[in-house]
Amino acid sequence: MRSFRAPHTPPAPPALPARRAVLGAAAAFAGSGLLAACSGGSGGSGMAGMDHGSGDHGGAPAAPGGYVDPAGPEVRAAEAARRATGPLTEARLTATATALDLGGGLSVRSWAYGDRLPGQEVRVTAGGTLALTLANHLPEPTSLHWHGLALRNDMDGAPGLTRPDIAPGGSFTYRFAVPHPGTYWFHPHSGVQQDRGLYAPLIVEDPKEPLSYDKEWVVVLDDWLDGVDGSTPDAVLAELRKGMGAGTSTGSGAGTGGHAGHGSRSAPAPGAGGPSRALMGADSDVLGKDAGDVAHPHYLVNGRTPEDPSVFTARPGERIRLRIVNAGGDTAFRIALGGHELTVTHTDGYPVEHVTTRSLLLGMGERYDVLVTAGDGVFPLTALAEGKGRSALALLRTGSGTAPTAATRPAELSGRPLTAEGLKAAEPVALTQREPDRTVRIRLTGGMAAYDWAFDGKPYAADRRLAVKAGERVRLEFTNSTAMWHPLHLHGHTFALGAGAGGARKDTAVILPNGALTVDFDADNPGLWMLHCHNVYHSAAGMMTVLGYQR
Repeated sequence: MRSFRAPHTPPAPPALPARRAVLGAAAAFAGSGLLAACSGGSGGSGMAGMDHGSGDHGGAPAAPGGYVDPAGPEVRAAEAARRATGPLTEARLTATATALDLGGGLSVRSWAYGDRLPGQEVRVTAGGTLALTLANHLPEPTSLHWHGLALRNDMDGAPGLTRPDIAPGGSFTYRFAVPHPGTYWFHPHSGVQQDRGLYAPLIVEDPKEPLSYDKEWVVVLDDWLDGVDGSTPDAVLAELRKGMGAGTSTGSGAGTGGHAGHGSRSAPAPGAGGPSRALMGADSDVLGKDAGDVAHPHYLVNGRTPEDPSVFTARPGERIRLRIVNAGGDTAFRIALGGHELTVTHTDGYPVEHVTTRSLLLGMGERYDVLVTAGDGVFPLTALAEGKGRSALALLRTGSGTAPTAATRPAELSGRPLTAEGLKAAEPVALTQREPDRTVRIRLTGGMAAYDWAFDGKPYAADRRLAVKAGERVRLEFTNSTAMWHPLHLHGHTFALGAGAGGARKDTAVILPNGALTVDFDADNPGLWMLHCHNVYHSAAGMMTVLGYQR
């Protein structure tokens, strides 16, 4: 088994700020040309990125008349107001085609950041500056989106909206202030590249960390198909765009606790693209009768299959902080640690009033931080692919014992998992009570038959805007007229769940089939910001739009 050890061990609170300051000033990453990072000095307010190499590397696309330009004076003023006087962290990242060892004898060719999955995590200090250069060694253009960060608009990595793609052979330096601590991640925003191996965690350390814990375990969940029997995300999207019909997989309903089975697959289609990966009948007692579109053949924790899982070692009684990221393309995960309760402390980087639960449900793009006190033995961290009947697995080892297997289903998975609507924002980050200045109503439309996912019946167009203005309290009212659930993600902002103050602060939230969702946010980060479903296939099909700040 491959061990996965804590990247650092926080001491007791009195020494914590000093230790974290040292980490932020001296961290170094390296490996196989993947990532070289170093930190030091003090960052300024964050300069615009600089292009290097060949390719289309112009400035941000011009905004339609009346809207803030992604690199305009309003954006520069907002960046200056962040007053990033903390450490500067510099890093280099290479997107490349490579072989990946997923464990259990499974090796695939895919695209990744270097030669590892997930990509090497990047750690920065809140109040500092990150300057990361992405070199594109892929055969097609790529980009990099900093999921959950309230950063300057021209660094957001939304091709055709905030800046161009990075062409093959080219590179770009993303440089921006990092004001808020928390658990984040980064991935491309180009086509369906995210459903390959192009993702990695981004941990923003709090120099005044209030939590006390002994070790930290970063847990990245994923669904995997790229390179398996000839499958690629692009081929899957092409299949889905044909609409549902013959040759799709049908859930068997054989799962436990209301979870449908993975379903049978049709024989491989002739030519490139591998077997059918389309899925029907993914039944979830939480998400409804269509919990996913895609029958991924593998589910991973930290890039490993359940047959050869990642292992985290600790001592009995140690307090462990788990930072959990769902980097999947089409799968929600129900996660539990056998023999333990989870104390939820954060969601999407923001603290919540602590709640203890047996299990959590994470939609794509969501993150949760939890604390556990380790028992004595070997325990399964099981992430059940919601509605799909299969699971991902990692192990917590604190003593001797027989390792659980891929078939393990901890008792903690039974019953209803905790979801974000059951959380309240911690008082320091709760949105202040205020009536909205503007209400934006959005209807989710489309379906599997034509694979025509959209907002208000209109597929994404970069020049279409939902207008807001700086300083407004904005209410978004979503109505889901589809039979599927959708994890909705807003770039560059966090919102409060529910109308008014008190709801958990999030940047990604689940809306249930034929359901409704209301969120409030303060328009305090000018620019053009994507709002989209974080099912990578739904967004690629058109379920995206833009919130644009008017001048």
